Amino acid sequence: MPQELLVQVSPEVAHHEEQLYPHIAKLIQVPTQDIQKIVVLKRSIDARQRTIKFNLKLQIFLKGEPLVSSKIELPNYPNVEHAPEVIVVGAGPAGLFAALQLIELGLKPIVLERGKEVRGRRRDLKAINRDGIVNEDSNYCFGEGGAGTYSDGKLYTRSKKRGDIDRILQLLVAFGATPEIMVEAHPHIGTNKLPQIIQDIREKIIEHGGKVLFETRVTDILIRNNEVQGVQVQDGATIEAKKILLATGHSARDIFELLHQKQVYIEAKPFALGVRAEHPQALIDRIQYSCDFRGEYLPPAPYSIVKQVNGRGMYSFCMCPGGVIAPCATAEGEVVTNGWSPSKRDQVTANSGIVVELRLEDFKPFAKFGPLAGMHFQKDIEQRAWRLAGQTQQVPAQRMVDFSQSKTSTTIPKTSYVPGTQSIELGEVFPGFLTQTMREGFVQFGKSMKGYFTNEAILHAPESRTSSPVRIPRDPISLEHVQIKGLYPCGEGAGFAGGIISAAIDGEKCALKIAQSLQQSI
Repeated sequence: MPQELLVQVSPEVAHHEEQLYPHIAKLIQVPTQDIQKIVVLKRSIDARQRTIKFNLKLQIFLKGEPLVSSKIELPNYPNVEHAPEVIVVGAGPAGLFAALQLIELGLKPIVLERGKEVRGRRRDLKAINRDGIVNEDSNYCFGEGGAGTYSDGKLYTRSKKRGDIDRILQLLVAFGATPEIMVEAHPHIGTNKLPQIIQDIREKIIEHGGKVLFETRVTDILIRNNEVQGVQVQDGATIEAKKILLATGHSARDIFELLHQKQVYIEAKPFALGVRAEHPQALIDRIQYSCDFRGEYLPPAPYSIVKQVNGRGMYSFCMCPGGVIAPCATAEGEVVTNGWSPSKRDQVTANSGIVVELRLEDFKPFAKFGPLAGMHFQKDIEQRAWRLAGQTQQVPAQRMVDFSQSKTSTTIPKTSYVPGTQSIELGEVFPGFLTQTMREGFVQFGKSMKGYFTNEAILHAPESRTSSPVRIPRDPISLEHVQIKGLYPCGEGAGFAGGIISAAIDGEKCALKIAQSLQQSI
């Protein structure tokens, strides 16, 4: 029977078996040659002291003990070509994992994605980065795999109570992700590797009888007597189904407007909004690791920081060590930023969203839009940023200390944001209460992280798509919409997830409820 052991070791020991095995042998008081295999189950870094340690959870197999296979297999998916059909709107993590779950449960998913497949999206991302051209259906937010495919692929979630995180991680490994995501405290796939995994998921769905239709934007949800009948897509075609899983993501404004127009009950939801701050990665390393040089055994340092400022939470969001800032607008006439990292996190800059929590009362200037008030608050800031930066995909930018002192920066160095920057006093972009909170907040951040508050840091505005500004309410038991039978609001766009893992979990949960409902109706 293998034993499990929690240990703290130096970075060098953690990275070299020839040092780890003797170290563990000494701890458990056996000869080194008696250790057959050591499996790292979990790994995290403790950088609270000047001497940095790795926390390891190990499984130790001594000679003679049978080794446990670590290979992860996919479920035995049946062929569902002739099974009852379920429409899945959106091919992000919620939609794709819902589709896999539906197949596993013997149902046929019809996945409708407004954007292009992963490879086709690359041309549109190049167009927005190099030429400032926004394809409203294919961009960093829309397309196969959703926002996470080309904007980082971070897998960390705090949603421990939402479902089985390990199941999602295991499925990703079975589809080609590195097994390290099962080990790391903050797992990450990387924008350079996730597209192939997403493509393999799509091929598996099709192989087992499901359908995946790209460049198929839903323009209407057909409803009769408060029950769904199907959808209409942009070419006028109708696809019929009694069950629709709606997983359109946090930026599908046309879907929010459609639901509101059809008097389908939705409600405004608080979210957070702010800027994306970029520092030299070496500076963040020095702050977090308390050393002049990170060395080869430590990864680029992340950070996480939260403060209460003027009665509001201000915090880091979607921090990308060794990453870049990307243009994530989904329509002409707006500027939106986000960040991502390649799998090696080897870029010279680090960036993070620094955002302030908003409340429903903040949306009062847009009250005439009813439940879409938060969406219009968000849109107004994005459009203002676009106008201020010259009506291009260049972004308003300011040095951090200058921003806190209300001084327009005389120069802005080249940043990782490819379309470029315009020196703008960011108080012109945001409402006064938001500007003042961030001005004070950055000063407080600097007191907690010595060296963080610096004019070496460049703020890019706005970081506005942290989560959906709308919630599509559903019954907590059936997960069906509170008003429309057969409609299952799902994932980030419906207000029930926040990231790849939680969205995938929610997709599986909704798929399970759909299967249970269909079984009960037979």
